[in-house]
Amino acid sequence: MPYRRLPKTDQARLHALQKAVQQAGNAAYNDQAINYRTLSEAQRFLMQFENQVAQYHANFDSKVSANRQYRHRVRNARMYISHFIQVLNLAVIRGEIKRSQKELYKLNPKSNALPDLTTEEGLMEWGQNIIEGENQRTAAGGFAIYNPSINKVKVHYEMFKEDYTSHLLHKKTHSRVFEDTEALRKKADEIILSIWDQVETFYKDELPYAKLQKCQAYGMIYYYRTGEAKLTSQTDEQILTQRAQQPMLPL
Repeated sequence: MPYRRLPKTDQARLHALQKAVQQAGNAAYNDQAINYRTLSEAQRFLMQFENQVAQYHANFDSKVSANRQYRHRVRNARMYISHFIQVLNLAVIRGEIKRSQKELYKLNPKSNALPDLTTEEGLMEWGQNIIEGENQRTAAGGFAIYNPSINKVKVHYEMFKEDYTSHLLHKKTHSRVFEDTEALRKKADEIILSIWDQVETFYKDELPYAKLQKCQAYGMIYYYRTGEAKLTSQTDEQILTQRAQQPMLPL
């Protein structure tokens, strides 16, 4: 007899539950392989799980789409902030801007190294520092830096900042939906396992191929081991023939 294995995907779980509920609904009263309590639980749970899986996939698709735009805006913000700081450093090196004025941007006057812009938190911090510093310096009479201008930097920074907030919200929502879905996956496996145990027990006296067919009708999934012979109708016929040929024991 091949071995069974619980479903590994949401669609497979749904298919197993749907098959079991459908088969039980079509079975005659005296051929009910699933007890009433388990069947009722499976019917109620199936609708809940279908809704949760749909919500999970919709949330995932939304997250992927939003993340694609978000990564683009992170890249642009990093490029413009980095470029602006490099232009500022060159202006300091040429003597066009006093080295001490770098402190307005919260930059180290003694270093031309770029601050850490590898993280979103770093971009949030340094984007704000650069915008405030440039505004303070130009308000005091200093010439504005161009290519890129601070207004250009601010446009990309604000778009990134807006998406950053949405990104955190998407991440939090997806995490909650994922946790809820994981909990229901475990519940689905428990119900499916209970159904399969009951079905196999109900048909335990059937011939191997007949048992396999009836169990599969309830959504059970079987796998053959390497080299294991597949069950067919001939398998059952051979068993019946062997039984018929066995001598009857005297009473």
